[in-house]
Amino acid sequence: MTAAAVVAASPDGGLLSDIRQGWKQGRAVLLNHFARHPRQVAPLLHGLTRLADQTLQTLWTATGMPPEAALIAVGGYGRGELFPHSDIDLLLLLPHAQGSDPATDAAAEGFITACWDSGLEIGASVRTVEACIDEAAKDITVQTALLESRFLCGHRALAEAMQARFFEHLDARAFFQAKMREQQQRHLKFEDTPYALEPNCKESPGGLRDLQVLLWVAQASGMGRTWKELAACGIIHANTVRQIQRNETVIKRMRAHLHMLAGRREDRLVFDQQSAVAKVLGFAPTPSKRAGELLMQRYYWAAKAVEQINQIVLLDIEGRLWPQSVAQAQPIVGLDGVEDGRYVLRDGMIEPADLQLFQQQPWTLLEIFAVFQRAPGARGLSAAALRAIYLARTRMDSAFRHDPRSREQFVRILQAPNGIVHALRLMNRTSVLGRYLWAFRRIVGQMQHDLFHVYTVDQHILMVVRNMRRFFMPEHAHEYPLCSELAAHFDPPWVLILAALFHDIAKGRGGDHSDLGAIETRHFCKAHGIDAANTELAIFLVREHLQMSRVAQKEDLSDPEVIAAFAQRVGDERHLVALYLLTVADIRGTSPKVWNAWKGKLLENLYRATLRALGGQTPQPEAELQLRQREAQRILNLYALPEGAQKPLWDTLDMGYFLRNDPQDIAWHTRKLYARVANAGPVVSARLAPEGEGLEVLVYAPDRPDLFARICGYFDSQNFNILDAKIHTTNNGWALDSFVVVSPHTKVHDRAMIGVIETSLLGELSGTGPLPPAHHGRLSRRVRNFPVSPRVGLRPDDRGQRWILSVTAHDRAGLLFGIAQVLAKHHIDLQLAKITTLGERVEDTFLVSGPGLGDARIQNIIESELLQTIAD
Repeated sequence: MTAAAVVAASPDGGLLSDIRQGWKQGRAVLLNHFARHPRQVAPLLHGLTRLADQTLQTLWTATGMPPEAALIAVGGYGRGELFPHSDIDLLLLLPHAQGSDPATDAAAEGFITACWDSGLEIGASVRTVEACIDEAAKDITVQTALLESRFLCGHRALAEAMQARFFEHLDARAFFQAKMREQQQRHLKFEDTPYALEPNCKESPGGLRDLQVLLWVAQASGMGRTWKELAACGIIHANTVRQIQRNETVIKRMRAHLHMLAGRREDRLVFDQQSAVAKVLGFAPTPSKRAGELLMQRYYWAAKAVEQINQIVLLDIEGRLWPQSVAQAQPIVGLDGVEDGRYVLRDGMIEPADLQLFQQQPWTLLEIFAVFQRAPGARGLSAAALRAIYLARTRMDSAFRHDPRSREQFVRILQAPNGIVHALRLMNRTSVLGRYLWAFRRIVGQMQHDLFHVYTVDQHILMVVRNMRRFFMPEHAHEYPLCSELAAHFDPPWVLILAALFHDIAKGRGGDHSDLGAIETRHFCKAHGIDAANTELAIFLVREHLQMSRVAQKEDLSDPEVIAAFAQRVGDERHLVALYLLTVADIRGTSPKVWNAWKGKLLENLYRATLRALGGQTPQPEAELQLRQREAQRILNLYALPEGAQKPLWDTLDMGYFLRNDPQDIAWHTRKLYARVANAGPVVSARLAPEGEGLEVLVYAPDRPDLFARICGYFDSQNFNILDAKIHTTNNGWALDSFVVVSPHTKVHDRAMIGVIETSLLGELSGTGPLPPAHHGRLSRRVRNFPVSPRVGLRPDDRGQRWILSVTAHDRAGLLFGIAQVLAKHHIDLQLAKITTLGERVEDTFLVSGPGLGDARIQNIIESELLQTIAD
């Protein structure tokens, strides 16, 4: 019977309309109740399930389905959890194969059509019992759907027969292995972390699917269908049931509100919805955190707990399914300071010989991680150990944190020669790290919406620790040779690990997190008996951990006074080396996109210049100029340039040019320009950037006020990002500018781009018309939801000879071109540009000069126009 036939068969011709209206009104009542009571998610899910049950049962009867057929709910609907915009998954179970009974086939088709016409978004499959068994044998997703099937109406005996046949053919071990492979693939798809910026609260690690997997494999293994049944079976503790249900409710609540706000199925906590969900759930912003950040921290805490439970339970079920594979316990002996036999090793997994050890001696909750670092053959902690840690979490209290034995073990972990990163990450996953270091607990799951960090604060800190450890490992020496060389001679290494662990530990409190972190570091060192020299170094590193990056990327490194001031700040070579290593590790730990070879070169240049200053070499510009000229001349000799060929060009260049450019760059500029000094036409030359990715572009042209703006406009039109710009004007009125550019859309290292730039930019320089309007690129969703407050600062330098212009804004196409247009309009000469891109945030610094900059009124006009430009 078709849907139209259902309507025609009703006395008043409106049965289908009544069913549709009843479904619509029933949903509206449930959704409105949830909107008024946003924390009550269980009544919503169960209410939608009951409403769908009633509607489907009515349709089943109305469409005249044969009595020998059965309707079965599967998937999430089969579990009795129907989210607002989730599909209603159904199985129409027929006694005979499709095609053998046209009347039954027509009735099934009419039922499915009537469901859609009634407003039910269903996902339906039509099968016989034999077809169900055959499909389940071939497809793990079909097995999973049938596992949580629920009879709705029709022939109950047929449904029960299908379930009985299904469980007869279900291989619990094969099902477990298949679900483990499926989970591993799913986790990899979501970067194997619950801390994604926009997590999928259903599918991401730590999401609802990780809990569903536990119930699926437990049910397939005959160990229970619910959390309480798993507790009765001894797989989880009774207290753990409450923890699971609480965190499950948190995530379900967020998922339901995502569906409501999006008006469709949306399981991702995308930037656009984070603030909206936070508002609905009553999260209020604090002086230091947005409401969306508080919401995400709550989600990450729940996801972390789910991930932990998932690991513990799966290891336990695996041990029960393969009891014969459980290895004999081998006592761990011979470890300095550890009682022989206190811990045992089973197939590479450590556990306490007495599972009550943590309850009786809480300080051993730290000792087991020190053992993990040092025990030969140890690969991790067993399910029994993880469960024991989880059950002992309330024992990690103030007394635990102040116990001298706990402090001794934590210092031992930090000072271990190997396994520091693995131990700290495992301690974080099991919540031991945050329960011992209370300051660390406050930043677990704390998102950083600053447009360049892509990790939560705790994950960023552990990433920096990992980066620092790699500097000390020979197998990673090829990645950052200078860092590895410096680390090899640094003693003791653990003080750098300590600084990395504490450098961002005070994030999100308000105030300067560097100063607050230095206070936390001082307290830690005092409590743990760290000697005075290493305490001072650790405090210095935490307090100053942003300074080297700031100086390298925002100040003129050719200025001897800049180097002298920084050298005075660091004090000595040991502090310089430590700060350099921490800075590189920190920048690399923010985002894969933030670090690049150009930043590495700037930091290395600052390190080497400061090292010379600390070594007593008073900056002597004349001597440095001669040194660079000699080295550049040596390089030029390799190209067989005529003797004295460089003189016409070099005579037009002042000391500032030679101090701002490396000898290699000076030699390249000279080779390209020595024969062109007397020519009237401009010169454009490009090459692969010597440092890392991108291209280096040289421009030599008659100087004019809008030259820099025209060059920026060209790169903007070609979708190039400018990483660095060095602007110089010769004493004969020509501009000698160099740029390092990259393109996010094309492979810049393609040599064909060199010829394109040299030809097309040269044509652009010959233009005399007005500057084209700046191109305004689209803002990313992240920028739209977490905008950067645009800032412009204009101040004289320390000597009052030039002005420093600082600009902070969100990154977008055309930004630098727009700034250059304002400068050109007011005849501002640009001498140096330090372009710093941090993810989707830019912090640019320009060294400028101009006759009107000393006038406060003109300053205000320039600043206002720049603010308008970067805010557009």
